[in-house]
Amino acid sequence: MAFESTHRYARISPRKVRPLADLVRGKFVDEALDLLRYQPQRGARMLEKVIKTALANAQDPDQNPGRIIDEHNLFIANVRVDGGPMFKRVRPKARGMSHLILKRMSHIHVGIDEV
Repeated sequence: MAFESTHRYARISPRKVRPLADLVRGKFVDEALDLLRYQPQRGARMLEKVIKTALANAQDPDQNPGRIIDEHNLFIANVRVDGGPMFKRVRPKARGMSHLILKRMSHIHVGIDEV
């Protein structure tokens, strides 16, 4: 049984978060949180929060009645970073032209499962 968590409309480009998602995919949850804690990127903080939320979902008695989940037996089954909507902005360029700037968003999905 997988426990999932999602951060939708994160104000960061998916291209910046995907290498961090590749770093923690398939690792145990406590090991992944230790790896992300020492990464300097801003996307590492966002991914870390989503993993912690999925861990809290696994330990919640309402979602998992009658079972006690050990944090050390959980691993990250799937991590997905999808593109979200974009803010479109215009920047003036030379000779009266304009240039479109895309402020990208991403949807971060994390699923954890028991070994």
